[in-house]
Amino acid sequence: MTASVWWRVAITVALLFAFALPASADVAIPQLTGRVVDQTGTLSSGDVAALSQKLQDFETRKGSQVAVLIVPTTDPETIEQFSIRVAEAWKIGRKKIDDGAILVVAKNDRHLRIEVGYGLEGALTDITSRRIIDEGITPKFRTGDFAGGITAGVDRMIRVIDGEPLPTPSRSVNFGNWNDIEPLFYFVLFGPLVIGGILRSIFGRLFGSGITGAIVGVLAWFVIGSAVIGLGVGVLGAVLTFIADLFGAESGTGSSRGGSWSSGSSSGGWSSGSSSSGGFSGGGGSFGGGGASGSW
Repeated sequence: MTASVWWRVAITVALLFAFALPASADVAIPQLTGRVVDQTGTLSSGDVAALSQKLQDFETRKGSQVAVLIVPTTDPETIEQFSIRVAEAWKIGRKKIDDGAILVVAKNDRHLRIEVGYGLEGALTDITSRRIIDEGITPKFRTGDFAGGITAGVDRMIRVIDGEPLPTPSRSVNFGNWNDIEPLFYFVLFGPLVIGGILRSIFGRLFGSGITGAIVGVLAWFVIGSAVIGLGVGVLGAVLTFIADLFGAESGTGSSRGGSWSSGSSSGGWSSGSSSSGGFSGGGGSFGGGGASGSW
């Protein structure tokens, strides 16, 4: 072959590699839409709901976050490379506590991994994670029982994390989710008109409004778990009670003015659309590559 022919061959090979590079790009990190993200349709909606509820209950009780991700493949990356990218993007676990863990399954590759946050590496050690995979997950995967394998793995992960002393979780409410606060909202809005009317008649306008605000505030504190929010709600309840009394004094009846309050217009500022992901997001946890991988 002449030099010109070799040159043409070299250019052709270079162009083939150039066109092949985009095809071998890394798999995009899936969006964190919930505690269980299944991009393969392997789990039924009932399976996803049951697992999500289990993980939500666990987070509420323990504070630690655990998530499940099922993807078709991680190619061209290894599952270890892909999993740590997911962990860094999702940030499962509480910030500075780093008590998150992710079970990643690459179904077509027949590989899986448990990725463990810094704060759980003393409990979910590499050896423990490998035992969970080998003893609880892959035996069921080999029979085609993916839901059973994932559930068994999650159950064992939860049991191990339960044995780790972690800071007590603080109660919080996702204010982006209207369903979380709707009952409390209507109580704060209409409760002072009902309860306040009775207490004002007994204790007088000022003192009765204060007692009503205290009752509403304590209830909000109990429901939400925040003394600061409870105090704010209590002040709002007292003000609404006092204003309602003034309206009643001017008109001679509180009911005619009370009718001007509309639940439809009041709820217009809240949108349930923001809760499409179940209100779940990573807490800022960090990962360092701890965990274990397996195959079936």
